[in-house]
Amino acid sequence: MDTAPTDVRVLYEQRGLPIFQNRMYDTLEDALASPRGDICLVEDLRTGLVRNAAFQPDLMIYDTSYQNEQGLSPMFRRHLDEVAAIITTNMGRKNLVEVGCGKGLFLEMLEERGVEITGFDPAYEGTNRRIRQEYFQPGSGIESDGLILRHVLEHIPDPVAFLGQLKEANGGRGHIYIEVPCFDWICEQRAWFDVFYEHVNYFRLSDFHRMFGTVVASGRIFGGQYLYVVADLATLRDPTIDQNDRVNIPDDFVAKLESISPGETQTAVVWGGASKGVIFSLLRQRKGRPVTAVIDINPSKQGKFLPLTGLKVQSPSEVLPELPPGSDIYVMNRNYSEEIKKMSNNAYNYVEVDRG
Repeated sequence: MDTAPTDVRVLYEQRGLPIFQNRMYDTLEDALASPRGDICLVEDLRTGLVRNAAFQPDLMIYDTSYQNEQGLSPMFRRHLDEVAAIITTNMGRKNLVEVGCGKGLFLEMLEERGVEITGFDPAYEGTNRRIRQEYFQPGSGIESDGLILRHVLEHIPDPVAFLGQLKEANGGRGHIYIEVPCFDWICEQRAWFDVFYEHVNYFRLSDFHRMFGTVVASGRIFGGQYLYVVADLATLRDPTIDQNDRVNIPDDFVAKLESISPGETQTAVVWGGASKGVIFSLLRQRKGRPVTAVIDINPSKQGKFLPLTGLKVQSPSEVLPELPPGSDIYVMNRNYSEEIKKMSNNAYNYVEVDRG
């Protein structure tokens, strides 16, 4: 794959992944024909940041068929409660802005806690008057005490320049809360199913300490899968690589993919029709061991088809009555294992695929 420039080190490559792993399709035909892109993860030898050198931003057009709502899960709601506590502790409850607030779920959770906040997202479709259907940029007319940037930065082709734009839009001041997937966790768990085309960047906690002169708080959350940082926007700087802190992707990163076997049962069910489940099912199918069913509790996904595999997403009540006891259920995110076991009466063999 001749996509990497010479000032980088290639870490991982994969061809033909869906460009949107959370875009759902109404028909099998559309799902099978969904657009695809290549992965060439590289470490930039100047900045130390990790990105997909094969990424083509012109392909990324988000619309209402994109479904990534996780708030239906009690486990994820508890995660959002933890995030809310981090934000209010470090940035207060007044004059905050959420950039890329999506459907407004988290913003409205903060409102319920008495937080004074404005949201920005051009794709917002609701009726909350505190959310503006536009980008946060110079000229927006708001200078906040704190910006919130949850699961946005990994989608931005030039993350440092983007943070610079936010700094300018906010008058060069204020704190920023950033939450992104943790690349160290992906490497530690050999989570090859957590590498997606639409995530052009993959961050480590140390990256943000090189990007900001002042970090107020930082750490891992959501079972270590995400990392967060609260930093002073005024101290944003261009990162430079630390030769003592190089990216370490393990040699056996895809070993679990190579060793996938169908097991003793005839069925292999994936629980979780989102990002992890899409990539897991696709690469398993390419190994000649296809998944037979996909379960998801999100009604917006049910009855729709996953990209490239064409697997239909179904509710637990559609799949479980026909599933023999002891069948393999592949749990895409072990944070939800107890919820899944409870909903399925603990009657199956639960395989936590993201446990290294």
